[in-house]
Amino acid sequence: MAEKDTTQVSAEKAYYEDVPPPAQSFHVKGAAHAEWGLKDRLSRIFSPTTGHTVMLAFDHGYIMGPTTGLERMDIVIPNLAPHIDVFMATRGALRTCVPPTFNKGIALRSTAGPSILADDVTDEVLAVDIEDAIRMNASCMAIQTFIGSPFERQTIDNLNKAINAGNRYAIATLGVVAVGKQMERTTRFFLLATRMLAEFGVHLVKTYYCDDFKKVVAACPVPIVIAGGKKLPENEALTLAYHAIGDGAAGVDMGRNIFQADDPVAMVQAIGKVVHEGYSDKRAYEFYKDIAGNDKPVVKRGRRGRPKKIF
Repeated sequence: MAEKDTTQVSAEKAYYEDVPPPAQSFHVKGAAHAEWGLKDRLSRIFSPTTGHTVMLAFDHGYIMGPTTGLERMDIVIPNLAPHIDVFMATRGALRTCVPPTFNKGIALRSTAGPSILADDVTDEVLAVDIEDAIRMNASCMAIQTFIGSPFERQTIDNLNKAINAGNRYAIATLGVVAVGKQMERTTRFFLLATRMLAEFGVHLVKTYYCDDFKKVVAACPVPIVIAGGKKLPENEALTLAYHAIGDGAAGVDMGRNIFQADDPVAMVQAIGKVVHEGYSDKRAYEFYKDIAGNDKPVVKRGRRGRPKKIF
């Protein structure tokens, strides 16, 4: 068993944050030696042109029920589909709300657990078998892990079972670093959690932005996608995305900061400008303000005077 690391290198560990990883022949970090099928799926997640991704998580309902902005997924989600690279959602939401012609990346939420009414939401199980992931044409299986929680071992077991099953069929695994109410949200914690997941064998990691994020990216041998977290004002969410990409994130997974925005379609396009086109946060916010409201649906009146939305 490894002993606790008490050594220091020049008073600080050597992360070499400003040294890029060695050049490789594939656009996804750590996947240069993967087989063709896995590379094909990863290329649905990360743009071969930019190496980045705009992911939209709308899996909140599996714990929270109807979420503000997602009361009607069947209306909101199809309008966002043209502007994102990957949907992250449960199989029920995907089957009912994502057009089968979407033909982009799918991050299939593959764990399930208690609702927000329970005392502890970290008690999750592996809920989706590999055969259903294949039927759903998933690009990756999203597995939530609660490092440092009472159910850490169980969620790590869920993760490794998914990795083992996915490896048989070249389906990637997305390790999601979850944080409970009493858990750390420090650089030290995210360094530990992201490295653990990568060493277990995930192909990409979703985590939160933090201080010294360049260190977290440098220490993780697979791509990191940052979670948007709670709703922020639109300009602040764009600043979060801008700094994360600038510090080495391979993409952003914005949920509430898109579908709870004043104009979700304009917001997702502004996020895309930061992630794929190198816009600054200020330039992206100006873009957002310029187009916000232009995509609002036309409202006509039906025979009985009720509003009828035309998309």
